[in-house]
Amino acid sequence: MEKDDHLLEVDNLVMWFPVTAGVLQRRVADVKAVDGISFYIKKGETLGLVGESGCGKTTTGRCILQLYEDMKGKVIFDGIDLTQLKREQMRRMRRDMQLIFQDPFASLDPRMTAGDIIGEPLKVHNLARGKEYKDQVAELFRMVELEPYMSDRYPHEFSGGQRQRIGIARALAVRPKFVVCDEPVSALDVSIQAQIITLLERLRDELNLTYLFIAHDLSVVRNISDRVAVMYLGKIMEITNSDELYANPVHPYTIALLSAVPIPDPVVDRTRERIILTGDVPSPINPPPGCPFNPRCHQAVDRCKEETPELRLIGEEHWAACHLV
Repeated sequence: MEKDDHLLEVDNLVMWFPVTAGVLQRRVADVKAVDGISFYIKKGETLGLVGESGCGKTTTGRCILQLYEDMKGKVIFDGIDLTQLKREQMRRMRRDMQLIFQDPFASLDPRMTAGDIIGEPLKVHNLARGKEYKDQVAELFRMVELEPYMSDRYPHEFSGGQRQRIGIARALAVRPKFVVCDEPVSALDVSIQAQIITLLERLRDELNLTYLFIAHDLSVVRNISDRVAVMYLGKIMEITNSDELYANPVHPYTIALLSAVPIPDPVVDRTRERIILTGDVPSPINPPPGCPFNPRCHQAVDRCKEETPELRLIGEEHWAACHLV
């Protein structure tokens, strides 16, 4: 597929957070949250970004939306390098890029009604006034399967799933092209997770949206993602289309993650090989030399401890960062 079909291209993205100490707050180290990752997202597709907690998934999403100032690398959205834009130019671009937060309660202002929360982006971007504003807010409620008469209620009067629908409606109020979904179902019950994922899929098709879907649950990502990227300690280990990843994982870390996903067939679940990773995830302040996964990898050789593997193409749209593949 040609690059014309790419809505977003991330090139060598780096985001290190300083660690300071002492009275003078000198910089003594860095938390290497995102450490030189590259990927693209095509128009209309969903890229799932998975990995353990603390591997840099949320930081990646926020870097794409330019919520940090000290990041390095390129973020090209619809042909425009966002890292080169001035603040006012970036503010205008925010209409096309929105974020759905992980915690549906913490991300909603408890002093605002649901109607005001959903309608706020319309006011900020001067998109509607008067009767048109009320009509659009009512339409957004219906779009996420809530009743418009609920607009006078406050966030604490809604359930967790309903609050997340309000967050989704707020993100879609300005009709964006691209939405970062930052673990939008991890705080919800399993039955509600399925409803929210079905809603996100329907809205993607109806509104021609493009998603970056961040999650730590591989089974959740499988249902909604066209392609999946696996992150570990600030780097991408493997990236390919969803069916290929689940049928033919090649990176030892991806294989270990998939072996932990429950299978509803008890016979298959009992007979398959489980890979138990030893040790803890290394600190992003002091990552190991070579491949970041080498201290926990049962296949690691000497080269893995000395040389950092590049993310390279090993098949049709299948990349992996492993010396042994």
